[in-house]
Amino acid sequence: MIFKLLPLYLSNREERTPKRQLGPFVTAADTYARPPASGLRVTWFGHSIMLVEIDGVRVLIDPVWDERASPMSWAGPKRFFPSPLPLEKMPELDVILFSHDHYDHMGKETVRALAALPAAAGAQWVVPLEVGAVLRSFGAPAEKIIELDWTESAEMRSARTGASLRITAIPSRHFSGRSMRNRFETLWASYALKGAEHNVYYGADSGYWDGYTEIGQHYGPFDLTMLEVGAWNVNWESIHMGPDGAMRAFRAMGAHGLLMPIHWGLFDLALHAWRFPIERITELADADGIPLWSPPPGVPTEFEKGVELRSSWWR
Repeated sequence: MIFKLLPLYLSNREERTPKRQLGPFVTAADTYARPPASGLRVTWFGHSIMLVEIDGVRVLIDPVWDERASPMSWAGPKRFFPSPLPLEKMPELDVILFSHDHYDHMGKETVRALAALPAAAGAQWVVPLEVGAVLRSFGAPAEKIIELDWTESAEMRSARTGASLRITAIPSRHFSGRSMRNRFETLWASYALKGAEHNVYYGADSGYWDGYTEIGQHYGPFDLTMLEVGAWNVNWESIHMGPDGAMRAFRAMGAHGLLMPIHWGLFDLALHAWRFPIERITELADADGIPLWSPPPGVPTEFEKGVELRSSWWR
């Protein structure tokens, strides 16, 4: 595979990283002092990094505050922009949720910082099977880690609000490992987050597969469906679905609610231009009449059922 891909990288002329400096993006941290009026508020920090406030429970998803999505501090995919919210300004967390152990979804230094962060002291760390050992090696509190197999659920209860949230691990088509030597030793997953009033699907990383219809039927309908659109290439579309696969998956799941494009806009992880994922999914949504929900980085954004949102920060 490397001999097939190397010429493609060497000859690539796409704008894979922005030519201009993006941002600055700054999160108004005082917003978190007020609960979301709609019951659902999402702060997207780029890529698949999100703070989801759903029916009284606050969930931090796949946090990577590290400068690079890489095992090395001096090389590898580098952020397009700094995180809009410093970790020390993070509001009190109820759950820290990881989909798998890849570097662009689990930052080692981020885990270390969260483990020492007062705002995360009461949080439960929810991960797929065997990922707990990775977190423990980074300093996460062992007694706070909950591991889930596919189709298993955990009931989360917020000590802040008393609200409850059911998190269910759902199969996806991907892989795991933080080196070439330990692939497939830990599980990966997507998740359903079901609160008192809202149901959210976090698709994490996945190629398209025929399970999406069953996911929609069994765990849906979803108010907000978060599906990856970036890091796509025809050579690895079995593990990264891209914009066309995301639209296909959304339709297979029933096309309920709104589609939120994720896994784009922060790291150079493929051969395509950095804007390609959002441009392509917008084109497909326009053609098919699918409502998108795509807030700008770092803005705590209220979700309203059926109300489309398209930011243009990337243009």
